[in-house]
Amino acid sequence: MSPVVETDVLIVGSGPAGASAALALSTYGVPNIVVTRYASLADTPRAHITNQRTMEVLRDLGVEQDVIAQATPQHLMGNTTFCTSLAGEELGRVRSWGNDPLVQAAHELASPTRMCDMPQHLMEPVLVNAAVARGTSLRFQTEYLSHTQDADGVTVTVRDRLRGDTYEIRAKYLIGADGGRSRVAEDAGLPMGGQMGVAGSINIVFEADLAKYTAHRPSTLYWVLAPGATVGGIGAGLVRCVRPWKEWMIVWGYDVTAGAPDLTTEYAESIVRQLVGDDEISVTIKSSSAWTVNEMYAETYSNGRVLCAGDATHRHPPSNGLGSNTSIQDSYNLAWKLKLVLDGTAAPKLLDTYTAERAPVGKQVVTRANQSIGETAPIFEALDGLSPQTPEQLWANIAARKDTTEAAEKQRARLREAIAFKVYEFNAHGVDLNQRYASDAVVPDDTPAETFARDPELHHQPTSRPGARVPHAWITSGTRTLSTLDTVGKGRFTLLTGIGGEGWIRAAAAQDIEIATVVVGPGQEYEDPYGDWARLSEISDAGALLVRPDGFVAFRHATAAPDAGTLLTDALRQVLGHA
Repeated sequence: MSPVVETDVLIVGSGPAGASAALALSTYGVPNIVVTRYASLADTPRAHITNQRTMEVLRDLGVEQDVIAQATPQHLMGNTTFCTSLAGEELGRVRSWGNDPLVQAAHELASPTRMCDMPQHLMEPVLVNAAVARGTSLRFQTEYLSHTQDADGVTVTVRDRLRGDTYEIRAKYLIGADGGRSRVAEDAGLPMGGQMGVAGSINIVFEADLAKYTAHRPSTLYWVLAPGATVGGIGAGLVRCVRPWKEWMIVWGYDVTAGAPDLTTEYAESIVRQLVGDDEISVTIKSSSAWTVNEMYAETYSNGRVLCAGDATHRHPPSNGLGSNTSIQDSYNLAWKLKLVLDGTAAPKLLDTYTAERAPVGKQVVTRANQSIGETAPIFEALDGLSPQTPEQLWANIAARKDTTEAAEKQRARLREAIAFKVYEFNAHGVDLNQRYASDAVVPDDTPAETFARDPELHHQPTSRPGARVPHAWITSGTRTLSTLDTVGKGRFTLLTGIGGEGWIRAAAAQDIEIATVVVGPGQEYEDPYGDWARLSEISDAGALLVRPDGFVAFRHATAAPDAGTLLTDALRQVLGHA
């Protein structure tokens, strides 16, 4: 066997979770190796919706502009259309992904970033290239076989798929980011809830110029109500735009109990023709693959020095576009904690907060994504399309909505209501941004429990409460305008205060850990010309927020405090696991 390779962190998997873990760790100066059994990065679009919180993460890690340069922008994503085919009748639309005027305003108020559509085969190279440029060692065609751990580290056996030999990598920590069939999670014995394989789906990637059917109603998704599509769990055939308006992916259902059909080029083209509704247009099939809809989540994300992230810990359908977003945010939560544990700043106990904070999020997104599938059924019900019937009967039901009868008017109303209710899938702004962490890495204050003024799945509610992401507000520094989120992150803690907060500034300077200090107020380095920060910070000018490297509030004190040094020291001791 070859000599043992050594590193601080070994990451198995180069998908969104693994690549972002590597990028964050290398940005923080932590040596790491990524191994993947594959010969290349993703070669199909797969995950694509990239929400505001993920864009904030990528902004902090310095790759936001690289993503924006290749992504489909938000304004081309949002006319989610329900139709009988792209060339056929339109049944209705939902303004989606922040493109409803009121939701768009909420997006503008919530974050300095915009969501976008960044297909996985374009996202992975951005993350991996930046990680490698900053120090990550990447090994393709290197297959994880097993691991053993002891008090000091993890010994992982891998196989070089080119040479055929095996060798060992010795790491202080192992991250399993090896997807929905994670061998690392299985070997680590992570307990799972839910079930796998609840329905079957097929992805068909193809090229066709569909501009005449789509450019006037630009969207990421076009849902086609077609006979035979409802057996797969998606609820309808789905035509997804990969690159406007020439590259596409269809998602089509199959009966999982009967097994996937033979994915020939002829079969794939027949599905494309059915959903597009144009037999004359030129179509080039690029790939076809079968997969299953899952509803499974890990109850614990780690076992000792083995920690898992991404689809290894939460497995669900693509509804709501939560998969890669949650995966990237898992890794962002974990990376700074590993960095501080590895350099001795924090106790290993800090890593226990990873499960405490991210497992509830994983469970929530699995539940939400599967619930969104079920919420497609009312559209079919409005058209009497769920009961067994011939295609001719379904078309007759669809046509009946145009009649002048009272029954037809009621049908039209039911259909409008059913389509409008899909906002819980396509505009769930609160699911994206309302994460609240409760763990030892958060110091609660004595304020009453939070209540939400509006539906917490649909609407973002900013707060500076400990355990929440620090609110976004535009502030200025000289001639620069920047977000409050731009003052935090970068791998270190940040203390935000205002005029009268000198005691907090001195307390931060006296700590053994680096804490950036941000003073906001007239005549200070940062000013609040719109008054937004004064309103959103929920503290007085002399109060303080201690913000973690991931942008979440660790500690809040609303006013000046004569014992600021003691309060801040005690808070840091708890957060860093020394209490």
